[in-house]
Amino acid sequence: MHHLQPINPIAFIIFNILTQELIITLSTPKPLQNLHHQPPCSPNSTIQSLNNLNPSSTKPYPMDLSSPLKPSNSTIFHHRTHDLSFSSSLSPFPVKTHFQNLTFRKPFSPNLTIFATLEKQEQELPKNSPQRLLKELSQRKKYISPNKRVPPKRFILKPPLDDAKLAQRFLNSPQLSLKQFPLLSSCLPSMKFNNADKTWIDEYLLEAKQALGYPLEPSENYGDDNPAKQFDTLLYLAFGHPHCERTNARHVRSGHSRLGFLGQYVLELALAEFFLQRYPRESPGPMRERVYALIGKKFLPKWVKAASLHNLIFQYDDMDKLVRKEREPPVKSVFWALFGAIYLCFGMPEVYRVLFEVFGMDPEDEECQPKLRRQLEDVDYVSAEFEGRKLSWQDVAAYKPPEDALFAHPRLFRACVPPGMHRFRGNIWDFDSRPQVMNTLGYPLKIKDRIPEITNARNIELGLGLQLAFLHPSKYKFEHPRFCFERLEYVGQKIQDLVMAERLLIKHIDAPGTWLQEKHRRILMNKFCGKYLREKYLHRFIIYSEEVQDSYEHNRRLRNPATTSVQQAIHGLSYTVYGKPDVRRLMFEVFDFEQTQPKAV
Repeated sequence: MHHLQPINPIAFIIFNILTQELIITLSTPKPLQNLHHQPPCSPNSTIQSLNNLNPSSTKPYPMDLSSPLKPSNSTIFHHRTHDLSFSSSLSPFPVKTHFQNLTFRKPFSPNLTIFATLEKQEQELPKNSPQRLLKELSQRKKYISPNKRVPPKRFILKPPLDDAKLAQRFLNSPQLSLKQFPLLSSCLPSMKFNNADKTWIDEYLLEAKQALGYPLEPSENYGDDNPAKQFDTLLYLAFGHPHCERTNARHVRSGHSRLGFLGQYVLELALAEFFLQRYPRESPGPMRERVYALIGKKFLPKWVKAASLHNLIFQYDDMDKLVRKEREPPVKSVFWALFGAIYLCFGMPEVYRVLFEVFGMDPEDEECQPKLRRQLEDVDYVSAEFEGRKLSWQDVAAYKPPEDALFAHPRLFRACVPPGMHRFRGNIWDFDSRPQVMNTLGYPLKIKDRIPEITNARNIELGLGLQLAFLHPSKYKFEHPRFCFERLEYVGQKIQDLVMAERLLIKHIDAPGTWLQEKHRRILMNKFCGKYLREKYLHRFIIYSEEVQDSYEHNRRLRNPATTSVQQAIHGLSYTVYGKPDVRRLMFEVFDFEQTQPKAV
């Protein structure tokens, strides 16, 4: 039987005094001004003070500190903060308390101290100190805009192949298989066709060839010296537009875009030549409207459906039910690539046949007519072959210049420089400026003719054409309403685009068409074309009217477009007189179109 020990009265009195003092201390409110100087109270300190009150107890009171804001299940918590009740028994007394809405201060962050230290150091460093600049740069790099877009993967450069793999890739590529036709070879696929390509060729190629009016036998049966041997390959690439599933293959996607890049300029040049010869008294403004009404993007689905090619472009969809933005881009892409393939294999006459016979384009249709505009009455003569009749597409496609012709394209030259323009010969410009211009351009070229009089006649016509190319429309506007300058500029612009496109295709055989398109646009910008002419100091020989001359002397922005148009007119004259090789000579040897231009600041 357990017996209680006798109580020491002195210890009991001392214990009662201490508990009363503790109650008074805890219940007495502290002054508000001293609260800010007190250290923050923590649950651990509270428990420690309570444990010190009972020296006989070796086990501290339990308290859950996992969450300081969450009440614990311990028995020491009560409903009120300042209620502390003590038992008079000698057993360890339970101190019941409860901290309601318990909140503690957040520990003071040391970052502010660091920033204050850095700021103090920056204040000590001079403004131009490299250490200060490096610190500011490192701080700026830390802050990245959350809305900054990551560049797409196609713009991220890949490491180049080593020399052995690169050489093997090009040696296995069909693009280097044809030495006789470098342009055609550059438009072939970069690798041999796989099983998926051959399956499409076996199923659909005959239908495409039948719709276009070509023999159904395979083109591989032609000889090696015939460019039409590659027609089946190029025709398959022409139908591999970016919206079909076959374009996932790189060789199909790249080959199709390269054909489309070439085909758009082939179409522009073909229709420009056709309308210049069909309407010899018309200015280029209405001609551009006619061209757009035939090969504009919104008109192409009509021609494709007329040729029964829409089922090959949209194999799983009804073209008529598609919205415009889903219907026009694939049709335009296939249309351009198709004429790129036809031009490479059969030449420009076949382009006319497919345009007007297969697709059924009618230049006399009401929708193709330009807007009515006031035009001066044409009193000059036209060439005899244009008088009294309009040339058809058969006349343009089947035309071959005579053996002793003065020019490479005699009919096109006569459409731009009619016989009535000879009244401008013998003026001051003819004697003073023409020799300097011809010397700069390297004219006349040395051509061996069977009859010496042909050479002299060609040189006379070349000098007259150069004078018209430098004759700004503001001068003699009412004396030659045939718009010779604008017509030369029109054909020059189109042949310039085609020559540059062929150059880029041969030079960059591994580049996709979108990259070539951007490169083409940047090289042939109008401000650069005029700059090439001014670098040769040929802008001094342009003939303006007095009013335009006065305004151009004080405004460079007005003068530069005039130099651009003269540059293109020179290319048009070069094409009609000497042909496409001379345009290449002027662009890449005389004017150096491929020179590196500084980037805009």
